[in-house]
Amino acid sequence: MGDSTENIDYGGRTIDFGRTAADYERYRPGFPESFFDRLVKGGWIEAGQRALDLGTGTGTLALGLAARGLDVTGLDISPELLEVARQAATARELDVRFVEASAEATGQEDASLDLVSAGQCWWWFDADAAIDEANRILTRGGRLLIASFSFLPLAGSVAARTEDQILKHNKGYGKAGWLGVHPEQVEALDRGGFREVESFSYMVDVRFTHEAWRGRIRTCNGVGSALDAGQVARFDADLADLLAREFPGEIVVPHRVFAASGIRP
Repeated sequence: MGDSTENIDYGGRTIDFGRTAADYERYRPGFPESFFDRLVKGGWIEAGQRALDLGTGTGTLALGLAARGLDVTGLDISPELLEVARQAATARELDVRFVEASAEATGQEDASLDLVSAGQCWWWFDADAAIDEANRILTRGGRLLIASFSFLPLAGSVAARTEDQILKHNKGYGKAGWLGVHPEQVEALDRGGFREVESFSYMVDVRFTHEAWRGRIRTCNGVGSALDAGQVARFDADLADLLAREFPGEIVVPHRVFAASGIRP
């Protein structure tokens, strides 16, 4: 589940998600099991399918697919994140291959895959180029799945107050206020000529300790991958103070799962 790309010029800052690999591994929640249950129930995935997970990051989507019996390769351009993914696959005794390449130029063979997925990363790609590449590498009748799992900065919530803090430290942070619904991903599937385009979304609560929420936010594209080490430390201290003052005890953060899918004609 990536946010996984390096050296992006974003809001005047360089984004490098490899710098946040340790926090990703420890604190970033992956897609819930209910998400994979819905994919199976809806017929979007089946055991034995050949799958490529774009922008795999630490591999949470790739590992979830492999646990459901798919033959999975995870792809990312960050070697740091790929190493975390390899270790996670070994720990879970899942046979997943990981390769270093981009979503726009995967290096996979033509018409060789039943499923191409992208979890929590589509907005970092050149959407049209990634769609073209998916069309090239999918078999006829193969599926492109685009998904996200995002915290919701609802008014007065810990997520909203946290985004206020991010903006104080990084005025170029452009993703504040996102509510986790992505019609542009549906539009990308339409433009790419995919058929049977459909989507679903639902909300789940995720529980965090203060330490875990701070670690989760350090993985945010406006913090750990955009600020230097000193800036991250100052932000983290300010966030710790805010949490102690305004949100004592365990934190419950609403998240939204969103998924869009289409079939290659």
